[in-house]
Amino acid sequence: MATGHTDPGRRARIIAATLDLIAEEGVAGVSHRKIAARADVPLGSMTYHFGGIDDVLREAFRHFTDHVVALFDTYLAPPADRDEARAAVADLIHTLSEGSRRDLVLTQELYTLAARRPAYRELTQEWMARSRIHLERHFDPATARQLDALIEGLTLHRALAQEPHDRALTLEAVTRVTTTDGRS
Repeated sequence: MATGHTDPGRRARIIAATLDLIAEEGVAGVSHRKIAARADVPLGSMTYHFGGIDDVLREAFRHFTDHVVALFDTYLAPPADRDEARAAVADLIHTLSEGSRRDLVLTQELYTLAARRPAYRELTQEWMARSRIHLERHFDPATARQLDALIEGLTLHRALAQEPHDRALTLEAVTRVTTTDGRS
């Protein structure tokens, strides 16, 4: 571990450690001391790099939402037409639901904080708006909003189901939502 303020990776390690702890113990289990130990940094680094635990949590969740928006970009940038976009959305839902349990837990932890605290609600609103930008490349704004909610719901249902529904059902749901905007 590098020492002093010359450690360029320290802030990133703190954010990564925070996300790992949230995924393992929930937001309630996170503290400066636990984060510093997990990140292998001196406890004083916490206050040097962040104004308080809320600042650390917001930065960590912002980093997490950047990761999810990047997935939206990966899946939704290539499609050339609406049918390809529908297939890409179905693939995104399956990737999100079959992926890391860590990401599922982090999403739910962020939503729980957002339900209780306005600063996190603002963060989730920014996240949703950024996700919808990718959807609006292919669908009108109202449809993109509905589709964003469908993505969240189907991802959660598939991730938690003992027998998740198949891709054909996902694509059918996406098609139903996206054919109501008059652009078929």
